[in-house]
Amino acid sequence: MPEPAPADPDPGPALRPPPPLPPRLLDLGPIVHVGTVLWLVAALVLAVARFGFDRTPPVWLWTALAGAALGIVGAGIMAWQRHAVKSGRRGAQKLD
Repeated sequence: MPEPAPADPDPGPALRPPPPLPPRLLDLGPIVHVGTVLWLVAALVLAVARFGFDRTPPVWLWTALAGAALGIVGAGIMAWQRHAVKSGRRGAQKLD
């Protein structure tokens, strides 16, 4: 019966944990707000193109409206979570 190989005595350099992300990269507010505004602008442009000039397919307008609606829902959820953290709720997601 063959003997098991001995464990490697030198596993190499210890791996350091990655550094934390800077706070500006953790703040999703600007991304959500800018994205929502862009979807709203796209919806406005597509509505004018659709109903004023009959130049775009209706699915584009509905896509832009859905994107804006999801952005508004996302901003509401972020505000709700921020309020929960400030009020000290136990189940709130805390950002370090």
